[in-house]
Amino acid sequence: MLVGMDRFIGAETEYGISTPSNPVLSPIVTSTHTVVAYSIARGFGEHRVRWDYEQETPLRDIRGFDLRRYHQAPVVDPFSMGVANVFVSNGARFYVDHAHPEYSSPEVNNAWDAMVYDAAGDHILMQAVSDVASFSSQDHSVLDGHPPCPPLKIYKNNVDGKGASYGAHENYRYARDLDFDVLAQALIPFFVCRQVIIGAGRVGLGQHGDKPGFQISQRADYIEQEISLETTLNRGIINTRDEPHTNADNWGRLHVIIGDANMSHSSNFLKFGMTALVLDAIEAGVDFSDLRLAHAVAEVSRVSHDLTLSHKLELVDGRRLSALEVLGVYRDRVAKYATTAKERELLELWDEVMQLLATDPLSTSHILDWTAKLALIRSFETRGLSIDNPKMQLIDLQYSDIDPARSLYHALVNKGRMRTLVSQETIAQAAATPPTNSRAFFRGQMMEKFGEAVLAANWESLIVQASHEDPIRIATTELDGLTQEVIGELLDKASTIDEVIAGLERAGATSLAKLKTT
Repeated sequence: MLVGMDRFIGAETEYGISTPSNPVLSPIVTSTHTVVAYSIARGFGEHRVRWDYEQETPLRDIRGFDLRRYHQAPVVDPFSMGVANVFVSNGARFYVDHAHPEYSSPEVNNAWDAMVYDAAGDHILMQAVSDVASFSSQDHSVLDGHPPCPPLKIYKNNVDGKGASYGAHENYRYARDLDFDVLAQALIPFFVCRQVIIGAGRVGLGQHGDKPGFQISQRADYIEQEISLETTLNRGIINTRDEPHTNADNWGRLHVIIGDANMSHSSNFLKFGMTALVLDAIEAGVDFSDLRLAHAVAEVSRVSHDLTLSHKLELVDGRRLSALEVLGVYRDRVAKYATTAKERELLELWDEVMQLLATDPLSTSHILDWTAKLALIRSFETRGLSIDNPKMQLIDLQYSDIDPARSLYHALVNKGRMRTLVSQETIAQAAATPPTNSRAFFRGQMMEKFGEAVLAANWESLIVQASHEDPIRIATTELDGLTQEVIGELLDKASTIDEVIAGLERAGATSLAKLKTT
């Protein structure tokens, strides 16, 4: 088994989108406006990068079967409504997915950077909102046949209040030879319980939120199975999508769909960091089978609905432990795998949060999302507002507003009532520049310097048009390949795409293939 390697991490956030002045306007249209306006404002003009589906296998299951709909990769018109796609200069993908603007962060090799580049998505979305407003103020539409887009509101949340949930997915590279059943059973208790630390908080119980109350997690009531390939229905605690986006002989990609979208830096750092350490321990052979739950799916909502954190989960061996007690076992067993300074910082934060939650959950309201939101809710309850008052749902929504001028989360930050881990300047920098130690460096730099030459792309390759007659596919298969160390000097010196291709051929840094055009 491949152990001791970098734990590459990425996140995918589907943002909520609305147009208050025209609430019936299709989110497919507004999401397309958002991505296209951002693309044009960044200098791409009418050039849009087509998403290359050649290496996409979203219906292949790690358990050995494939529900693929196509035997041939589909070619989708990049100018179709709801298809807008752009790669950002920081190596991220910004596109329309299921009627939401989605930000897929660049690949990074540690939890701290994962937190920073996830926050960079909020910055990019705010730039897009500003771009839309700028075009609209000139009475200019970026979409042919459509009027200018009205003012947009963007929310980093997971529910629409009408029964639908959208994702904040996490991705972690793991060693392919790790037995998936062992991996899944070790992770299920952890995923059920970690929500008491990384939950975003939600007003309303049940998928439609029609039962009065407050709960810890936005995603909990939408989890219906232990293990499932689905992401939009019959969602599982463990998702079995087998789409590694890298060398499939050596690596798998753990696609986590049970988490919430977080505003808090600490919640995000803990989400990525705790999970990465647990994966380190599993790959090192640490046994977590004694924590197997008797009724894992039911426990997801039970834990989420218990604001006192006193609920006892039933284990297969008959013991009953609280979510904090289960997490305490995980923390003790993974501690020795925290070898870097940031990982040790993560352990200290994990300990701090666990101790505060055990004393009084609301004592973490300066650190965690769900308790920060609950503290706001409680403050309005003391003024006579009941939990089933529609204004409470508005408070919930306003917390996740990414606009610093209107967001309740940002208001807490500005008042010194919410801890942050990095500055807005650092986040803005991450929104503009790629990480240096993953293949995202090459992707981001190519879009920044030679974006007009990029015809199509996916995570594993770029298709570029040089002066040759046929396009060329540049492989970006290895997550730790084409980093700044490997390719930085070449990209600095190159002034044309031809020079990039020639330099790659000389260096033997990756494979190149000519593609026949029809």
